[in-house]
Order: sequence, then C-alpha cells, then structure tokens
Amino acid sequence: MISDFFLILLMTISGAFAAYSLKRSSGGTLLQIFCSVWFFAGGGLYLCAACLNILALKRMDYSIVLPLSSITYIWTAIISWTLLKENITKKMILGITFIVSGAVCISLAFSQ
Repeated sequence: MISDFFLILLMTISGAFAAYSLKRSSGGTLLQIFCSVWFFAGGGLYLCAACLNILALKRMDYSIVLPLSSITYIWTAIISWTLLKENITKKMILGITFIVSGAVCISLAFSQ
C-alpha cells in the first residue's frame, strides 16, 4: 500500500509540474514555444506521469486510480501560488478541501 501511495503521489506531482513547465513555455511565438526547454520539460513530465498512471492502473483498480489522480489539482494550486504568485481564493481552498476529503475516503475504501 505504501508503494502504491508513493506511485500516485509521484504521478500527480509529475502532472502538476508538467503543466507548470508548459505554462512557463507559453510566452512568445509558436516557434519560440516549440524551441523552449520548458516545452520539452513539460512534455517529458507529462509522458512520465502517463507512464506512472499506466503502472498505477496495472497495480490498482481504475475506480481507485482515477479519483486519486485529482490530487494533481492540489499540487497545481500549490505550484501556482508559490512559483507563479497567483492568488488562491476561498473557493479554491474549499474545492481543494473537497478533493482531499474525497481522496481520503477513496484511500480508506482501498485499504479495507
């Protein structure tokens, strides 16, 4: 179970940093975007997250993996707040609270 949790954690963090990398590559012309290191980092991280997702699906039920993949939204909020200096609203915090609550419920169901 610990290794499954670590796998989900790594998968969701990779997905969140992939989105951050693509956000960083989004300035400039289309050619500049495609030549950006951030663009390739984002693509590589998305590929990594997809491979980890496949491995998680091999080890766990789809009904467990898919809801737990929503943890990516938590990492995305943290990254956007810390690295991009974006504002986190009360509605966002409420949404994240619901996501965490749902993930805990799924994890508890999985452990039985």
